[in-house]
Formats: sequence, structure tokens, C-alpha cells
Amino acid sequence: MKVSVVTVCFRAEATIAEAAASVLDQAAALEKSGHSLEYIIVDGASDDGTLDALSPYKTKIARLISEQDKGLYYAMNKGLAAATGELIAFLNADDRYADNRVLADVVSTFHKTSADGTNADGVYADLDMVDGETGQRTVRKWTSGPYRKGDFRKGWMAPHPTLVMRTKAMREAGGFNTALRSAADYEFMLRCIHFGERTLGYLPRTTVKMRAGGASNASLGNRLRANAEDAKAWRLNGARPPWHLRLSKPLRKLKQFFRN
Repeated sequence: MKVSVVTVCFRAEATIAEAAASVLDQAAALEKSGHSLEYIIVDGASDDGTLDALSPYKTKIARLISEQDKGLYYAMNKGLAAATGELIAFLNADDRYADNRVLADVVSTFHKTSADGTNADGVYADLDMVDGETGQRTVRKWTSGPYRKGDFRKGWMAPHPTLVMRTKAMREAGGFNTALRSAADYEFMLRCIHFGERTLGYLPRTTVKMRAGGASNASLGNRLRANAEDAKAWRLNGARPPWHLRLSKPLRKLKQFFRN
């Protein structure tokens, strides 16, 4: 089984090398268990040192696309179109995998769900949010827990950087909706998993270290806009958002601060 990992970047000189190394470090454990890695980087024509920072890894990157695009989710769809693996994951340019066995464990979880008859379309895990400056100190722990049908109505979502999907399932669901600025990952999961009734497997361990300071949390205005987009995600799928969504989704994050 081949796993395609896509990293989208723009002016990511400071962090892209760490992200790329953490992806490429997955290859040995995958190969040992009879699988393979495909790494795709989609760069938005960065004019800083991003491409120079990637130079040491160029021979191991399956495809490096560097051209102007219309934004994050356009670039992610471009990566989805380029992927040739049976499974696909998206790792942000300022995030990293927690260790070199992450993808091998994810593939093993897919196989286990096939063996028990679940045949999951996606596997997700837990995520540690680390401080934005050094990327070392854990400031929040996102323990996802098993997914149950209807959990999206309770404000649940999987941490998107940990989600690995069957590429066919993701393409059939239509990829990311570029009409959204910050909630396209949430809308994709809502459309594909909640409304599409696809099955998820859960790997109960931390697989991704994510730097704090994402765009949706950068300011009160951004947070309010993100909340509005969460509601829009439901309406785009022909449904009324749960009345408590603006509260229940943020409130679910509070417990993340008490698990350090």
C-alpha cells in the first residue's frame, strides 16, 4: 500500500525542513512492513528561502510543484489530484509527525479495520499542540476519542492533520470546498463522514505535533469568522447547523488545556 503525504506551503522557510524530514523519516518503517511513501509538496511560488530549505530532500520528494495558486485549499486539491497512493494525508508546513512510525501504525489500523469488517475510509488519531516559537513545549493535547455516528452534531471533529483517508473516498467526496477560507477541512469531514456516512478508524495515540497560532485562532475576528464558517459548512450541505454549535465546538477544546 502506498501512502501519499501532501504538504502545502508558502514562505515557510523557517519550518518546512522539519516538516519534510518528519515525513521522509516514515519511509523506512513503511517499507519494512511492505508499504511505500509518496511525498508531494505544493508551494505557492515562495519568494523566500523555502525551496532552498528543501534542497537536501529533493531526491526523496516524489513531486515538487511550485507555482502561484489561489490559496491553501486550492493547493490542497492540487495535491489530491497529484497523489497516486491508495491513502492520502495532509501535513502542514509548520507541523511534524510525532515519530517515525506514525504512518506505519496508521496503515496497520486500516488493515485491522478491514480484518474486523469495518473497512474504514479514514483513520485519525490524537494531536499535541506545541508552542509556536520553538515547536517543543506541549501547550494543548487533543485526545480525539472514538468517533460515533452523530458526534458532529455535538461539536466533534477529528484533528485534520492526523486524518488519513482512502484517496478514492476523498476524491469521490469532492475534496476541499474553496468557497471557505478557514473551515474547508471541517466542511470536508462533515460532508464526507457525517453526511456521507463513511467509516472512521481511531488510532489512540499522538501522531502529529502542531504549532500553535493557526489562522482561525489568530484574533477574535478570525475566531468569529471561523465560527460563522462552521455554520456555513452545514448549510452548504443542505442542513441547519445545530443551535449550540457556536458554543459546543469551542467548548470541546477547553479540556485540551488540562491534559499536559
